[in-house]
Amino acid sequence: MAMNDSVNILNSAYLAVEYIDSFLPDNPLQEPFKNAWNYMLDNYTKFQIATWGSLIVHEVSYFLLCVPGFVFQFIPYMQKYKIQQDKPETWEKQWKCFKTLLFNHFFIQLPLICGTYYFTEYFNIPYEWEEMPRWYVLVAQCFGCAVIEDAWHYFLHRLLHHKRIYKYIHKVHHEFVSPFGMQAEYAHPLETLILGTGFFIGIVVFCNHVVLLWAWVICRLMETIDVHSGYDVPLNPLHLVPFYAGARFHDFHHMNFIGNYASTFTWWDRIFGTDSQFIAYQEKEKKKQFITKKKAN
Repeated sequence: MAMNDSVNILNSAYLAVEYIDSFLPDNPLQEPFKNAWNYMLDNYTKFQIATWGSLIVHEVSYFLLCVPGFVFQFIPYMQKYKIQQDKPETWEKQWKCFKTLLFNHFFIQLPLICGTYYFTEYFNIPYEWEEMPRWYVLVAQCFGCAVIEDAWHYFLHRLLHHKRIYKYIHKVHHEFVSPFGMQAEYAHPLETLILGTGFFIGIVVFCNHVVLLWAWVICRLMETIDVHSGYDVPLNPLHLVPFYAGARFHDFHHMNFIGNYASTFTWWDRIFGTDSQFIAYQEKEKKKQFITKKKAN
């Protein structure tokens, strides 16, 4: 009975979104995107699309999304939004991070990406434009992937903080107490494999078109680079996502090393009480700000 009710609710939600979508104006980018997609299918093999297309999407998205945070360090006005203002970025740290990233991307992640074609073939995942899901289905699927990845990340990330194994694997990622966007994937190769597994679980569950692979890559990178950016910028559209953790939440994890283990959402830390130190810290900071304002007046 409960299952039927859930299905009915989902069907109603789908119909409602589809109804609203029918009133929206045509997307001016849809036709150029369709032409580009069909050109890609006509001129490249599925193996090339799945492998090199995925690599290009990952590399271009990663470093483009890192640009705003990288530029912020040169803009004095943006420094008021930096969370740990006493720990500015340095060229030395950023260069070291960049070199490690290149190693991880091409010697750890690329071999995994090479399996994308065989994954799509095994599960008969389509590439054709006509089979591509509507935008709201993609959004829902990416959200579902995020929920799954977040659960995996919370428990495995918390395990990596165990005192018996922390110094061997996860300590690499915590080398930077004050994180910056490019550091999001700065990690020990084993951590890249362990925590990265959570990314693929949602794909196995939801993937019904190769475009979801790329959409989920972009969404996941957008989130992880944002929470590692070191800046809590107002009007960040990601803050509209329900229960979104954000940069301040994860920045505290790097500063404190304990607690705030989830990647995207706050519910697992709230359920298990691993956000208690963060909540206490926030209350303390609010009191400081209140006293400072009171003195100023």
